[in-house]
Order: sequence, then C-alpha cells, then structure tokens
Amino acid sequence: MSFESMPNAGASTPAARPAMPSASPSLPQNDTPAQQAARAAQLAATQTVYTWSTEIPTLPGVPLAATVPTSNEPTIPWGIALVGILLGIARNALAVKIGGVDKGELDAPRADYEAALAQCDAIEASTAKIALDHGVHQGGNIFARVIGDVEAAVEAAEHDMHVALLNGYRDTLKDMIAVSDAEAAGLGSSAPRTIDAYRALFDTLPVPGIAYIFQEDDAFARLRVAGPNNMLIAAIAAVPANFPITEAQYAAVVNGDTLAAALADGRLFMLDYRELAVLTAGTYGTAQKYVALPMALFAVPPGGASLVPVAIQCGQDPASNPIFTPSVAADAQWGWQLAKLVVQVADGNYHELFTHLARTHLVMEAFAVATHRHLAEVHPLWALLVPHFEGTLFINNQAATSLIAAGGPIDHIFAGTITTSQLAAVDDRLAFDFYGKMLPADLEARGVGQGSMLTDYPYRDDALLVWGAIHGWAQAYVEHYYTSDADVTGDTELAAWTTTLAGEAKIQGFRTITTRAQLVDICTMLMFTASAQHAAVNFPQKSIMAFAPAVTGAAWQAPPTQQAGQTKTEWLATMPPMALALEQLNTLELLGSLYYRPLGDYRSNAFPYPLWFQDPAITAAGGPLPSFQAALAGVEAAIVARNAERMQPYTYLQPSLIPTSINI
Repeated sequence: MSFESMPNAGASTPAARPAMPSASPSLPQNDTPAQQAARAAQLAATQTVYTWSTEIPTLPGVPLAATVPTSNEPTIPWGIALVGILLGIARNALAVKIGGVDKGELDAPRADYEAALAQCDAIEASTAKIALDHGVHQGGNIFARVIGDVEAAVEAAEHDMHVALLNGYRDTLKDMIAVSDAEAAGLGSSAPRTIDAYRALFDTLPVPGIAYIFQEDDAFARLRVAGPNNMLIAAIAAVPANFPITEAQYAAVVNGDTLAAALADGRLFMLDYRELAVLTAGTYGTAQKYVALPMALFAVPPGGASLVPVAIQCGQDPASNPIFTPSVAADAQWGWQLAKLVVQVADGNYHELFTHLARTHLVMEAFAVATHRHLAEVHPLWALLVPHFEGTLFINNQAATSLIAAGGPIDHIFAGTITTSQLAAVDDRLAFDFYGKMLPADLEARGVGQGSMLTDYPYRDDALLVWGAIHGWAQAYVEHYYTSDADVTGDTELAAWTTTLAGEAKIQGFRTITTRAQLVDICTMLMFTASAQHAAVNFPQKSIMAFAPAVTGAAWQAPPTQQAGQTKTEWLATMPPMALALEQLNTLELLGSLYYRPLGDYRSNAFPYPLWFQDPAITAAGGPLPSFQAALAGVEAAIVARNAERMQPYTYLQPSLIPTSINI
C-alpha cells in the first residue's frame, strides 16, 4: 500500500530464498519419525524468522510480523512495474505544477520542473534496459504474468545493481510527486474552485469517468453495489427509530410506492456509518476537517432491479440532523448534493480503514505469519497458501510506516486525527468475524443474497462466480491430500496453526477444524480474500477514488443542518483543497494501478520464478490446477458477457484483473 521501499538483495538463507513445494507433499501424521523430526527442525528455524509483534506503533494491538523476511520482499519485475506507474504519476504532477507556475500560483522556476521531466525520460530509458536485461516479456493470455516470465538467469551482482537503480529511481520520483508547503499554498489559489479544476489535476493522465457523472443520483446509488465499498449496503425490515422519514417524503421520491409496501417486499436498504464514531476530527495546518456518521436510505422501486437514493440523514441524532431527499429545486438541490458528499466522505473512511486495510491487508497478515510458523514446507496447505501471501508482509509494513503514519497520506487526506484513524483500523481488524465474513454468509447476513429484491448487484454476482471457482479448486486440492475427516483431525501442524490463529493471531471466531468441508471453506476464504476481495476494494481507488469530489476522506465544512438555502459554493468548499486532491490522486492512482501475477498463475517469487506446484497429481492435465485455470477462464467469459449487457461494466472481479496476493 505504499512505495517507501524496494527489495534488498539477500543471501541464500531460509529467510531470503523461499523453498519450493515438495513434489510429494505430506501430512505430518503420515511421515516417518525421521521425516517428522526434519519437519520440526525446519519449523523451529522458520519460527526464528517469522515472529509476532503487537507493538507496531501505528497499529497497536494488531498481531503483525515483527520483521519482514527478505523472501517476502518484492521481485524485480514488481519493482519495474512500480517505477513505470510512478513515472506516469510524476509526469502528471509536474505538468500540474508547471501549470501552477504559468498561472502565477507557484514561484518555483519553470525550468526546475522541466528538468525533472527530462529526468523522467532518463529513468524510463534506464528502467526499460533493466527490464530487457532481466528478460521480461509480455504474456499472451489471461493467465500469463502481467509483468512477464523471466527467460534468462541474472548474475547476483547484476541483480543487486538493478535493485539499487530501481530504489534510486523510486526515491527520485517520490520527491517529484511530493507537494511542498509552498506548492500546497499556491495550487488552486488563482481562481475560484470548480469541478473543472479538479478534473484538470489529471493533466497527462486519463480523467476517470466518474468525474463526469458523480453528481447524478443513479451514479451515487451504483457506488453502493459496484464501487469501492460494496460490503455495507444492507436490507432493513423496519425503518430505524432514529431515521424518521415520513410516508410523504418517501412517496415524493418513489412514485407509486409506499414505505409499508417497500418494507413488506424487502425493497428497502440502508447504509449506516455509526462505526465511524471512533474518529475524532483532525486538522490540516490551521484548517479543520470534518466527518459525520450519516445514514442513507435506498429503495428498489416496484418492478425495478436497481437502487435509487431516497433519503439521507447527516448524523445519528434526528433532532439535529433532518432528513434530506433528492431534489432539483433551486433552493434544495445543493443541500442534497452536500448530503451525498457527507455520505461519500464517510464511505471513503469506512472503505480505507475497514474494508480495505483491516479486512484484507491486516487479516491476511495473521494467516501469512501463522502459516510460515506452523505448517512445514512439505505440508500441502503450505504449498497452497503461500503464493497468496506474496508481498503482503512487505506492503503492510510499508503501510504501517508511511501510509497510515503521522504526516502520511491518511493523516493528510482523511478526516480523523491520525491516532483515531489508526485505532479505527485496529478495532475493526480485531473485531473481524472470520466465518461471518465469508462471502455467502456476509451477503445473507446483510439480506442481499441472490434471492433478495436487489437484483442489480454486480459485486455480489461476480464475486460469487469467483468464490465458486476458488471453492472448487480448494475442494479438489484438499480432498486429494486429506482422504477423510480423520486426516484433518489427525494433522498436528494444522491443529497448531488453528490454535495460534484463534489465540495470538486474534482471529475472532476461528475454531477447531474437524472436517474436510470446513477446511475447504477456510482455504476458499483465505484465497478469495487475498485475491478477489482485495481486488474489489483496491482497484476502484484509481478509477473512482482518485477523483476527490467523488469519494474523499474529509469534509472541509461542517455537515449541513438544513437542506434549503445551501449553495454550489458551499458544496465546493466542502471538498478538499487542490493540493490534497492532488495528493489523493497521486496516492490512489498508484495503489490502483499495479497488477502483478494474476489469479491462477502460481510461481515462485525467487528468480527465475519457476512454476510453483511440483506435485504431478495437482498439475497434470485434468488435475486440480488446470481445472481451476479452466474455471477462471469460464468466469472471465461470463463476466465479460455480463459487462456487455450492463449499463456500466464492472471489471474489478474479472480473473485476468485479480492478482493472486495483496502485493500493493
């Protein structure tokens, strides 16, 4: 989730050079005493490398890796891709700054920025040479690596040189992208704030499509089911007591319908951001930031399929937060736009702190550490799960030390003080209900499963396809090595893994594994969370959240207390300053751009990146792995066909666009 560090070359130690799976993985109870002793010795050595800590200052109390083993650092192809993305962001940021000079907003010499652009050209040429030297080529089908396979060996000294060069380029580009205090004060100061000015921040980058439709009510509704945070919308069986919408207000929005009928049919849905109460609003310089705890009501009209927004209350207390409803009337339309912005600020915080950071990154770290500590490298589940952890410890460490640290992007862009933002993520991670958050269970708990009246729900429908493909893979794999439930209960390493996850790893609800079916569900949950779920919450950051007026982390004026009398000027003033909108663009464009090693393409992360699975029973034609890859191809085709029929495509869960692990 950050770009503060690149990999260091390491010696050939267990921490630096990861093992490959065995060609004949085994369960510990099936090994000879000598083999069991070897397993125990290997685990003892690995446990000195993978150690727990609950004292990471920015995420206190969350069990994380105390250090990041060298084997968990990114590959050179990953670094090449990162530099390429940073080049595009740097050129855009420099173009914006040059525009600031030309408008008289910045005092820095134009020549300084032009020299930086020339330096970008030199970095690009050098990085292309590194890629060529490293033997990178583009793959030809949806399961080929996004970066490419490596075709020739690279000497260790050359590897170290490449790493050093990429590190230097990363630091140089980071400096170009950074917005100085003088630049922050000047950017946007020469003219009144406009939506066109926010679009103009995408000077050399494509302007996201959301920038032209985000004010529309149907776009606002669609973000609930096909945006960055699709995991909050829930059906309601009764209107909450603290949301006193009237029959007249409802009928004025949904023609020909009544609240009673909508409730009886199961056509009412709500967003409730009360969990953000942990946040204390912070400041940026002398400017006060704001975040509210809004509630938003949506309905599926009679005979309809899609949500429509019905009403918004900008806080939990109706005495001081009246109901706002959609309106195009001159004296009410900007109040409605302000209310939607209040929701989008809350959604930005809920997304980044909860659904993204806590429920994917931090949850998966616990399983990564536990797997290395308690499953031997000859264990079949070690082979299955380790590729889904590639890069996760590294990227989480960078997030903890830069992204969610004081003075980092979360501190600047989001509403809460950095301490309360950190604690919000901590609380949510420690409250994560492992079984309750399994996709089918979560959908049913929210009343939005496939049988609900909400039939237009792209995230749900595509996610269930991917979940099904992963479940089939997990079942075929698990049942190959575990021939009965007795094999599960007799697996001492699995028992130790379970104990540490329920205990020191603090995974709420994790419990003893007694059946193959239960183990299949667990493996499905882990592989889905590391791949598809993270993709669903990560990649909309570029296409939706990089445009600050659509979704952002803080309001810059207090929430409105009445709908009438609000103005467009007040609406615009509630959006971030231009410099912070540029920082948001820079950060989220990066996080939402790096696709590395797609789901179904299993390889070692050690040069020259050979195919991962070694057991012919898994890899042979018609075996579990080819069958999984074929299932993913089928899911891809189904989603492409669905997108051809949708008003707007939902691409985030196409398998070709789902990385195997959380590596950005």
